Amino acid sequence: MNGTCMKCGKHLSFNEIGAYKKFVNRGSTSYLCIPCLAKKLDIPEEMIHMKIKDFIAQGCTLFINEE
Repeated sequence: MNGTCMKCGKHLSFNEIGAYKKFVNRGSTSYLCIPCLAKKLDIPEEMIHMKIKDFIAQGCTLFINEE
């Protein structure tokens, strides 16, 4: 698993990798950070953060509570 954003090179958190898998391709082995993913999906970064919180509350194993 590549732990850096394939666009900007930023080191990725577990949840950033999970977000890419959830929103783009669950089988992917390369990922985007949240800012780059938001640009790709043409949505605000905050929407991704809100969805991550929702998925954590639902028990989705692609995400962990990092707070």
